[in-house]
Amino acid sequence: MAAGGDLRSLAAVVAATTACMAYARFAARRLRPGLPRLAALLPALAFLPFLPLAFRALHPRAISAFFLAWIAEFRLLLLAAGQGPLHPSLSLPAFVAIAVFPVTRREDPRKTKTASAAAARPGLGLAESAAMAALLAAIVSLEDRVSGYALLALYSLHVYLALELVLASSAAAARALLGVDLEPQFDRPYLSSSLRDFWGRRWNLAVSALLRDCVFLPVRVRLGGAVPLAVLAAFFVSGLMHEAMFSYITLQPPTGEALAFFALHGACAVAEGWWARQHERWPRPPRAVAAPMTVAFVGVTAFWLFFPPITRPGADKQVVAESEAMVAFVKDAAGWAAASARSILSRPPPLVG
Repeated sequence: MAAGGDLRSLAAVVAATTACMAYARFAARRLRPGLPRLAALLPALAFLPFLPLAFRALHPRAISAFFLAWIAEFRLLLLAAGQGPLHPSLSLPAFVAIAVFPVTRREDPRKTKTASAAAARPGLGLAESAAMAALLAAIVSLEDRVSGYALLALYSLHVYLALELVLASSAAAARALLGVDLEPQFDRPYLSSSLRDFWGRRWNLAVSALLRDCVFLPVRVRLGGAVPLAVLAAFFVSGLMHEAMFSYITLQPPTGEALAFFALHGACAVAEGWWARQHERWPRPPRAVAAPMTVAFVGVTAFWLFFPPITRPGADKQVVAESEAMVAFVKDAAGWAAASARSILSRPPPLVG
């Protein structure tokens, strides 16, 4: 019953999102960038965050919240300022895809150091995607058999693999259907040599680019090049958005823990940058040492502040249950397809004559 309801909700959300973006595209065509365009876009900005609440299941609610209440909101704000990859001259399907998914126009000249470096590594191939999906299925099967820190470690891998697969698959579908380019997603975050490397160059790069364009650069310009304050502002906004994402997941009010997690990491990233500038001539630790230390710091602080708002109300149990149901469905579908193929191949050829 819930699945059927969510399928109807999906159709309604797609239709409502398309209508919102059609209005935003129309308004952007009629108004120049600035306050008039922002005022015209306010109805769409106010309406989009409510759409994910149409889903009863956690996974579609969380995924649609990320696409509609984060990516789409920030890109519409950039459109209001005449920046970003959205442009009213785009066709409506391309406008919707670029507003919602981590893709960009092929002719878009925006090329940052982060994007260029990550683009050197190709997106997920079929074999890599299959391997990640198999690993995710194995992790899901283990999550109800362990507890404590081992369970939290599995949750960390679950989050990384799920994000990698969801973002890459949605962007690949948009590229195949609309001819738009994928934005870089992840660039082997387990090799991060520092917190700045982890958050700025390797983890969820589509979000990093949005935070850079919407928060870091405007704050830095307004404060006369104050990079540390701009970094803190970007981490603060990221914390607020994660609080919102967690509320979509748990349907509970924000706890402040995700905000504290990102405020801590922002302060540590600023301190890390200050230390690097003050000790430029000091030798850097080798990646074999720096990467495990960085990942360990992220993991320990995530166990302390990031995961409790999800595990405390039991949302993690719902994630595991839905994931297990999804894995079982895929196995059953694969078994049915294999049986059907064997049945077809085992039939004797028709007699001719």
